[in-house]
Amino acid sequence: MIPEVLQAKVADVADGYRSTLTLNLITLSVCILILYLQNQVNWASLAWYGTALAIVAGRAYSMKALTRRNLLVTAPKFTLTILSFGALALGTTWAALPWVVTDFAPLGQHASLLLIMGGMATGSVVKQIGNTPLALNYAIPILVSLMLSLIGTGRANEVLMGFCLSLMILVFIRRSLWAERMFVNSQVARHEATALADSLTRANSDILRQNTRLEALANRDTLTGLANRVFFHGRLAGDIARARVVDEDVALLIFDVERFQSVNDTLGHSAGDALLRQIATRLSSTVVDGSLIARLGGDEFAVIVSGPDALSRARTHAASVLEASRQPIQWHQRQAVVGLSVGLAAYPEHASDAEELLACADMALYDAKRNDRRQLREFDPDLRRNAERRRIIEQDLERAIQTGAIGAWFQPQVDLVTRRITGFEALVRWQHPQLGFVSPPEIVNAARAVHLSEQFTARIARDACLLVRRLPELGLPDVTVALNVSPREFALYSVACMLHRVTTEHGVSPASLEIEITEETILDPALADAQLKLMEEAGYKLAVDDFGMGHSSLAYLIGLKVDRLKIDRSFVNDVARSETNQKLISTMVSLGQSLSLEIVVEGVETPEDAAILARLGCGTAQGYLFARPMPPSALDTWIANHQTTSNLKRKSKSKHLSVA
Repeated sequence: MIPEVLQAKVADVADGYRSTLTLNLITLSVCILILYLQNQVNWASLAWYGTALAIVAGRAYSMKALTRRNLLVTAPKFTLTILSFGALALGTTWAALPWVVTDFAPLGQHASLLLIMGGMATGSVVKQIGNTPLALNYAIPILVSLMLSLIGTGRANEVLMGFCLSLMILVFIRRSLWAERMFVNSQVARHEATALADSLTRANSDILRQNTRLEALANRDTLTGLANRVFFHGRLAGDIARARVVDEDVALLIFDVERFQSVNDTLGHSAGDALLRQIATRLSSTVVDGSLIARLGGDEFAVIVSGPDALSRARTHAASVLEASRQPIQWHQRQAVVGLSVGLAAYPEHASDAEELLACADMALYDAKRNDRRQLREFDPDLRRNAERRRIIEQDLERAIQTGAIGAWFQPQVDLVTRRITGFEALVRWQHPQLGFVSPPEIVNAARAVHLSEQFTARIARDACLLVRRLPELGLPDVTVALNVSPREFALYSVACMLHRVTTEHGVSPASLEIEITEETILDPALADAQLKLMEEAGYKLAVDDFGMGHSSLAYLIGLKVDRLKIDRSFVNDVARSETNQKLISTMVSLGQSLSLEIVVEGVETPEDAAILARLGCGTAQGYLFARPMPPSALDTWIANHQTTSNLKRKSKSKHLSVA
């Protein structure tokens, strides 16, 4: 039997124990009083009464001792055994009453004693339904004693009554056993119900704890402990909704960690994670006014500032964080100064909803990273216009390449002395139907952003090859066409392979093309060396564009066997009146001559500048003085007119010389 049921039995017995003993004391005293009134008190009856009182006192003491030692709970089976022995002792004492009374007449003079004894036995069975052994130990001796007393008289009435009493004893025993089973079953059911309720309570508590944990996981970034992107978006939308009602501002700061990827690449992701945790700690210790700090992912963090003076408080936070970022960060026994760039936007000044506000802050951050890093950049409407312009350019670029809307225009290069055409430079042009003229840097940046650099440069290379094939028909068989290659293209694809594919497709000799590269390309030999060597070996002419603006290694220039140096237009502008520029150009010309390199000057716009440049030793020039960039269709007319004019000038010059 399970301990809980035994404890329930003990509790049922103990619940009425005091009243049971009190009732026994009263009935025992009533019995001795009846005998006294009948003048039948003797030493035997007094001994019986004394014994009964002693047993009642012993049972009371036993219950107190068991209760004091907490055995009712800790040892219920032992307790029931002790109580059962006490019940048996008292029941046996009651059963002795007919035998201590002289000439006991159960249906006569002593009928009252019979009723009292029967009532006590019956009451015991009824009252102690939880524990049959205890009830029967008390009742059976009494009932058996009465049954024997009745039968022992030998008179018919008493014998019949004794026989009926024996049947009653059997019924009592059976009903007692049935009642105990019902009690036990009810206690088992109650225990199971309680256990089930406890289990459900524990399960509910576990569910609540799990829900709390899941809610925390759903709203928190596991790496830094800050709010995550999901919670950030909900909070931003909620703060803007509230600000719309109470007419307040909401400011959004977005922080980006400078060169974080290099930490991951060189020190490993564990170091990167440790660094992010340190940055999160620094943000939390700097922004202490209750503003929400979140990690949006990667190395990007955000702060939502709501309430009065949100915009000015956000500016203060940004300044404090930028100032704190100048202090070294310790992580993994390492120390470094980690720069941050910050973008700031505010509702309703810059945006009307959460999505637009986030986009504005992103644009401001992009501008901060694009210019001088480690600064705060506040959103400006021009940023939105520029971003929209970039989006349209990137969106339409591929189709423009495929349809030929993007193509090469050509600017002639001429000999400064003879005005003979020596070459053409291919310059990209795109007249967008919506945006108008799109500058070459915009096109180059868009091509890199949407991974179309190779297709774009190949488009210009094809136009250059088409011009090369036409030049012999125009009387210029030995003229080259220059093609600009963006410095970063060497890291994106094989420029040498692309050029080989295009020239082979059009049947053009590589020697007819000149590849112009800027000095910053040469600064990374590991990136450019292999491809430049391939182009050199294939026969392409190589030119260094914007010479003088970078920091090229002369030894590297010699090793590459560069054919020409193109002096940047910033040195040519107004050179006729600038002695400093004249000295710089003279120095660069001397350098080129010492390396057996041809010098080309860009941006020549006046005859005075052209004359000075020729006197300084510059051989070839291009600029608005000679011609603006023009589409291929306009070249025929310009070449014919230029050659006619040049021939007339040469004849005139020869005539003047012969006359002289």
